[in-house]
Amino acid sequence: MKALYDPIEWNEKLLTGVTEIDSQHKILVDAINDANSRLMEDHDIKLVEQITKDLLSYAIFHFETEEDLMQQYGYDGESTEDAQLHQKQHREFSSQVLAVRDGLRDGKEISREDLLAFLNGWLISHIMNTDQHLGAFIKQKRNTATAGQSE
Repeated sequence: MKALYDPIEWNEKLLTGVTEIDSQHKILVDAINDANSRLMEDHDIKLVEQITKDLLSYAIFHFETEEDLMQQYGYDGESTEDAQLHQKQHREFSSQVLAVRDGLRDGKEISREDLLAFLNGWLISHIMNTDQHLGAFIKQKRNTATAGQSE
Protein backbone atom coordinates (compact mmCIF):
# COMPACT_ATOMS: atom_id res chain seq x y z
CA MET A 1 0.00 0.00 0.00
CA LYS A 2 1.40 3.39 -0.99
CA ALA A 3 1.80 6.16 1.55
CA LEU A 4 -1.09 8.60 1.80
CA TYR A 5 1.29 11.46 1.73
CA ASP A 6 4.93 11.46 1.05
CA PRO A 7 6.69 12.20 4.30
CA ILE A 8 7.58 15.83 4.82
CA GLU A 9 11.24 16.05 3.95
CA TRP A 10 13.17 18.11 6.45
CA ASN A 11 15.36 20.47 4.46
CA GLU A 12 17.05 23.86 4.62
CA LYS A 13 13.96 25.65 3.31
CA LEU A 14 12.20 24.79 6.58
CA LEU A 15 14.93 26.32 8.74
CA THR A 16 14.22 29.65 10.41
CA GLY A 17 17.78 30.03 11.69
CA VAL A 18 16.58 29.98 15.29
CA THR A 19 17.85 26.77 16.88
CA GLU A 20 15.06 26.46 19.46
CA ILE A 21 12.36 26.83 16.83
CA ASP A 22 14.05 24.64 14.22
CA SER A 23 14.62 21.73 16.59
CA GLN A 24 10.98 21.82 17.67
CA HIS A 25 9.78 22.05 14.07
CA LYS A 26 11.85 18.94 13.27
CA ILE A 27 10.07 17.09 16.10
CA LEU A 28 6.67 18.21 14.74
CA VAL A 29 7.60 17.11 11.21
CA ASP A 30 8.75 13.72 12.54
CA ALA A 31 5.52 13.37 14.55
CA ILE A 32 3.36 14.08 11.50
CA ASN A 33 5.40 11.68 9.38
CA ASP A 34 5.00 9.05 12.11
CA ALA A 35 1.25 9.70 12.20
CA ASN A 36 1.13 9.17 8.44
CA SER A 37 2.86 5.78 8.81
CA ARG A 38 0.74 4.69 11.76
CA LEU A 39 -2.52 5.66 10.05
CA MET A 40 -1.59 3.58 7.00
CA GLU A 41 -1.77 0.47 9.12
CA ASP A 42 -4.60 1.38 11.47
CA HIS A 43 -7.33 3.99 11.31
CA ASP A 44 -8.89 3.19 14.66
CA ILE A 45 -10.60 6.21 16.23
CA LYS A 46 -8.62 5.70 19.45
CA LEU A 47 -5.38 5.95 17.46
CA VAL A 48 -6.54 9.13 15.73
CA GLU A 49 -7.53 10.57 19.11
CA GLN A 50 -4.11 9.69 20.56
CA ILE A 51 -2.27 11.19 17.57
CA THR A 52 -4.24 14.44 17.77
CA LYS A 53 -3.77 14.59 21.56
CA ASP A 54 0.00 14.09 21.29
CA LEU A 55 0.38 16.54 18.41
CA LEU A 56 -1.69 19.19 20.16
CA SER A 57 0.27 18.81 23.40
CA TYR A 58 3.59 19.24 21.63
CA ALA A 59 2.25 22.02 19.39
CA ILE A 60 1.10 23.99 22.44
CA PHE A 61 4.55 23.58 24.02
CA HIS A 62 6.10 24.76 20.74
CA PHE A 63 3.72 27.72 20.44
CA GLU A 64 4.64 28.79 23.97
CA THR A 65 8.32 28.68 23.00
CA GLU A 66 7.71 30.87 19.97
CA GLU A 67 5.53 33.30 21.89
CA ASP A 68 8.11 33.54 24.69
CA LEU A 69 10.74 34.38 22.06
CA MET A 70 8.39 36.99 20.56
CA GLN A 71 8.14 38.66 23.94
CA GLN A 72 11.83 38.31 24.74
CA TYR A 73 12.88 40.01 21.49
CA GLY A 74 10.08 42.60 21.35
CA TYR A 75 8.39 41.15 18.26
CA ASP A 76 4.95 42.09 19.54
CA GLY A 77 6.08 45.71 19.98
CA GLU A 78 8.03 46.17 16.75
CA SER A 79 6.02 43.90 14.45
CA THR A 80 2.65 44.08 16.16
CA GLU A 81 0.58 42.96 13.18
CA ASP A 82 2.84 39.99 12.41
CA ALA A 83 2.92 38.98 16.07
CA GLN A 84 -0.87 39.14 16.33
CA LEU A 85 -1.30 37.10 13.15
CA HIS A 86 1.24 34.56 14.40
CA GLN A 87 -0.53 34.10 17.71
CA LYS A 88 -3.92 33.96 15.97
CA GLN A 89 -2.65 31.13 13.75
CA HIS A 90 -1.49 29.24 16.83
CA ARG A 91 -4.92 29.60 18.46
CA GLU A 92 -6.75 28.61 15.26
CA PHE A 93 -4.60 25.48 14.85
CA SER A 94 -5.29 24.44 18.44
CA SER A 95 -9.03 25.08 17.97
CA GLN A 96 -9.13 23.05 14.77
CA VAL A 97 -7.34 20.08 16.37
CA LEU A 98 -9.72 20.27 19.35
CA ALA A 99 -12.67 20.36 16.95
CA VAL A 100 -11.39 17.18 15.27
CA ARG A 101 -11.01 15.49 18.66
CA ASP A 102 -14.47 16.61 19.80
CA GLY A 103 -15.92 15.42 16.52
CA LEU A 104 -14.33 12.00 16.99
CA ARG A 105 -15.84 11.74 20.46
CA ASP A 106 -19.25 12.62 18.98
CA GLY A 107 -18.90 9.87 16.36
CA LYS A 108 -17.88 12.12 13.47
CA GLU A 109 -15.03 10.43 11.65
CA ILE A 110 -12.28 12.23 9.79
CA SER A 111 -10.52 10.54 6.92
CA ARG A 112 -6.80 9.95 7.08
CA GLU A 113 -6.48 12.06 3.97
CA ASP A 114 -8.31 15.03 5.48
CA LEU A 115 -6.40 14.83 8.77
CA LEU A 116 -3.01 14.58 7.11
CA ALA A 117 -3.83 17.23 4.51
CA PHE A 118 -4.72 19.59 7.35
CA LEU A 119 -1.66 18.78 9.49
CA ASN A 120 0.85 18.78 6.62
CA GLY A 121 -0.62 21.86 4.96
CA TRP A 122 -0.85 23.89 8.13
CA LEU A 123 2.63 23.08 9.38
CA ILE A 124 4.42 23.69 6.09
CA SER A 125 2.50 26.91 5.41
CA HIS A 126 3.11 28.19 8.94
CA ILE A 127 6.83 27.38 8.87
CA MET A 128 7.40 28.71 5.35
CA ASN A 129 5.57 31.97 5.96
CA THR A 130 4.80 33.09 9.48
CA ASP A 131 7.73 31.40 11.22
CA GLN A 132 10.20 32.63 8.60
CA HIS A 133 9.25 36.22 9.47
CA LEU A 134 9.71 35.56 13.18
CA GLY A 135 13.01 33.76 12.57
CA ALA A 136 14.40 36.62 10.49
CA PHE A 137 13.39 39.11 13.20
CA ILE A 138 15.01 37.08 16.00
CA LYS A 139 18.20 36.46 13.96
CA GLN A 140 18.48 40.19 13.27
CA LYS A 141 18.05 40.98 16.97
CA ARG A 142 20.59 38.36 17.98
CA ASN A 143 23.10 39.56 15.37
CA THR A 144 22.67 43.15 16.55
CA ALA A 145 23.19 42.10 20.18
CA THR A 146 26.29 40.08 19.25
CA ALA A 147 27.71 42.95 17.19
CA GLY A 148 27.12 45.34 20.10
CA GLN A 149 29.00 43.05 22.47
CA SER A 150 32.07 42.85 20.24
CA GLU A 151 32.48 46.62 19.92
